[in-house]
Amino acid sequence: MKPSLTLPALRERACPSCGSRDAAPEVTSGGEVERQTLDALRPYWFGIDKERRFFPYHRCLECGLLYNRIFFDEAQLSELYGAMPPNMDLVPDEAIVATQRGYFAEAVARVELGGDYLEIGPDVGHIVQAARETRRFGRFWLFEPNRAVHGRLRAAAPGATILLGMDDLSPVPSGSVGLAVMVHVLDHLLDPIALLAEIRRTLHPAGTLMIVTHDESSLLRRLLGPRWPAFCLQHPELYNPGTIRNLLARAGLETVTVMRSANHFPVDFLARQAAQAAGVRLGRLPLPKRAVKLRLGNMLTLAHADQAAAAFRVPAESAA
Repeated sequence: MKPSLTLPALRERACPSCGSRDAAPEVTSGGEVERQTLDALRPYWFGIDKERRFFPYHRCLECGLLYNRIFFDEAQLSELYGAMPPNMDLVPDEAIVATQRGYFAEAVARVELGGDYLEIGPDVGHIVQAARETRRFGRFWLFEPNRAVHGRLRAAAPGATILLGMDDLSPVPSGSVGLAVMVHVLDHLLDPIALLAEIRRTLHPAGTLMIVTHDESSLLRRLLGPRWPAFCLQHPELYNPGTIRNLLARAGLETVTVMRSANHFPVDFLARQAAQAAGVRLGRLPLPKRAVKLRLGNMLTLAHADQAAAAFRVPAESAA
């Protein structure tokens, strides 16, 4: 019999925002996921069309963050991400492009452009390409661990500096970045404050950080309950407007605004996801593929360096 992940692969986590160990269980998928082996969980690691399996989410009683107290360790995460199969084009590329460029347009309407550009996890480069087209940025710093997309990323941003890791921003000069971008990255991190504090170091006085995350307080989450797609093995924590403000403050960042973000979804994709959440199989039923713009379940946050912060207020585990 293979041992469960509980020892040593999984560990009891303190809240990654405030460091408290006081938390109450809130959402579970059943199946005693925390007792499963890595091999048993691997089929549930990727794919929003799979049966829902995730580690129990707890609510921090100190700061309100929703997070997994039990999760994979760094070595297992590296193995799982490295073996991730390609996305089977569940959402057409044109809908993804429209969504990502829409994020950038929201930022452009609210912040001053200039300085260098930094993006963590740019994937194939839809947003960085839009940033290049403005001709307002100097050097482009892109941190993308997936080597498979580096070719498309270079085509989207010729001359950009592309680096593999996401946890060492030391090549980026302090105070040089005018716009830093993280789209659906923050809720994948085991130690979000450490990366946020490092991003703060790179921002110049008028620089801005744009973050897109899921919103666990959204109407969609309340309607779908445990079937909400953001409840999955890839998200060790999930945010709402209040908890993301708290997290940013602890990293020395001042929140400018938190707003619902818009996504473009094909009608057939939405219908199939809704049917799956209701436990209904649509099979090969033909459905319209036209994309629609909706503000569902995600939020866009803009923040800048808090010039009044004398030091980063990090939880004990992050500071250790």
